[in-house]
Amino acid sequence: MKPPRLASVDALRGLTVAAMLLVNTPGDWSHVYAPLLHAEWHGCTPTDLVFPFFLFIVGVSTALGVVPRAEAGVPRAVLLRGVAWRAAKIVLLGVALHLLAFWLLDRPHVRVWGVLQRIGVCFAVAGVLALYLRPRAQWAAIAALLLGYWALLAPAGYAPYTNLAARVDTALFAPWVYQWDAVAGRGQDPEGLLSTLPAIATTLLGVRAGAWLRAGALGRLVAAGALAVPAGLLWAHAFPLNKALWTSSYVLFAGGCAALALAACHALVDRRGWPPLGRRFGVNAIAAYAGAAVMTYLLLGLGWMGPVYQAGFAGWMTPRFGPYVPSLAFALAFVGLWWCVAWAMDRRGWYLKV
Repeated sequence: MKPPRLASVDALRGLTVAAMLLVNTPGDWSHVYAPLLHAEWHGCTPTDLVFPFFLFIVGVSTALGVVPRAEAGVPRAVLLRGVAWRAAKIVLLGVALHLLAFWLLDRPHVRVWGVLQRIGVCFAVAGVLALYLRPRAQWAAIAALLLGYWALLAPAGYAPYTNLAARVDTALFAPWVYQWDAVAGRGQDPEGLLSTLPAIATTLLGVRAGAWLRAGALGRLVAAGALAVPAGLLWAHAFPLNKALWTSSYVLFAGGCAALALAACHALVDRRGWPPLGRRFGVNAIAAYAGAAVMTYLLLGLGWMGPVYQAGFAGWMTPRFGPYVPSLAFALAFVGLWWCVAWAMDRRGWYLKV
């Protein structure tokens, strides 16, 4: 028997996917409002919260979907095989998207790591720990990951390319990383190997949040979020907030924000009956993300992106509103298009399960 779904979780997941599409597809990368860009290095913008929110929700879904089945008597080995198979499919989908981008966009190399690859790895590890560790051991694992990562990175510092995470990715995967400086022989990947360790901690925070939701402990969820946000900001004085490095202070800060957002959605949607805005995106999250990526690669690869943007947005908007408004309008239209796709799929009962 499947555990009941919480509309609030689907809604928050869907809003997060919509935010992903919004920040990933401006009409003109040279004209993007600052909150819709990642921080250049240290710091945290609203855009920097999107990916940790999604990983946090992966953990919440694990606590709500996988753990109850174990408690209902389904053998853990069976559940573990299901987690491993789903994680492998997510990783393979991420690799396939990168291969498509390599082919269509004539990129110099295929990137090994990526968003879906990190989601798959974090889901696999968090799933194992959620199935086999008690809550106190899970908290201990979170603490060990965050403190251990700080201890690993601190000696070499946190500068681009010279930090330990970049050095590991360069040594193991160069030149198949997100940023590669062939002249200097160094690279940097925001979804690289070493920085996946604290990302697992983000997912485990979601597992603990999901357990509180199951227990009806909304107050604990709010208190945890309210404590994690200032704790992350305080830790940032020694270990700066940094999405590219996925620093431990960033894990606490983003996790606290995600916990507060989840608490608000649960209180409004599940308890007060508000409409679950974003649910249609949420029940087809991977389909929307992957489909939007394929569409973007095709438009760019075929040379259609520029003409579409110029004819539909920039050509008539820029003289009236300046260059930033059409760039944002294009991104909003892109999100709206994929909301229509998600709406149609939901109406027909089509759900792409990866």
